[in-house]
Amino acid sequence: MIASVRGTVTATGPDHAVVEVGGIGLAVQCAPGTIADLRVGQPARLATSLVVREDSLTLYGFADDDAKQLFELLQTASGVGPRLAQAVLAVHTPDAVRKAIANADTAALTRVPGIGKKGAERLVLELRDRVGPVAIGPDGAAGVTAGAWPEQVRQALVGLGWSAAQAEQAVAAVAETVDGATPPVPVLLKQAIRLLGRTR
Repeated sequence: MIASVRGTVTATGPDHAVVEVGGIGLAVQCAPGTIADLRVGQPARLATSLVVREDSLTLYGFADDDAKQLFELLQTASGVGPRLAQAVLAVHTPDAVRKAIANADTAALTRVPGIGKKGAERLVLELRDRVGPVAIGPDGAAGVTAGAWPEQVRQALVGLGWSAAQAEQAVAAVAETVDGATPPVPVLLKQAIRLLGRTR
């Protein structure tokens, strides 16, 4: 696995850059935003992910390790290959992708060419509990990460006596109301209970 490359940028194109490392020019597939920060003749460091196919070896490059890790995570979802994963990161920052998945914001995900409503819903379903922490608030601090609250509220509702299906529906409804900073779990739980029409 080639985890990163550091060297002189010798060429750039619309979707790739060539970085010379130890006398060898490595072609690295990059999103336009990453390429925009590279300058021919200048040194650069790219976090990379090597995708091995039967007929090809393709190196994908990213501005930092965070973007690379998210690129690899996205590919664990059904129907997501490296090109689509890179397209997601070309449209959204890693934080925006995590927030969209954690908050079930399918509208944001469908802004990516190649992702329809069903594809966005699949990403949310398969990756919601795996996207990692999402910074909340201007200082990035909060008592709960946006990626963790759905499961916590779901478990609390089941513990209070509702069925798993009812809990899932309530969490989905609450997720649609979350816009911007995610409220604390107790607030979200009360909202879910109100939506279910009764308290315990």
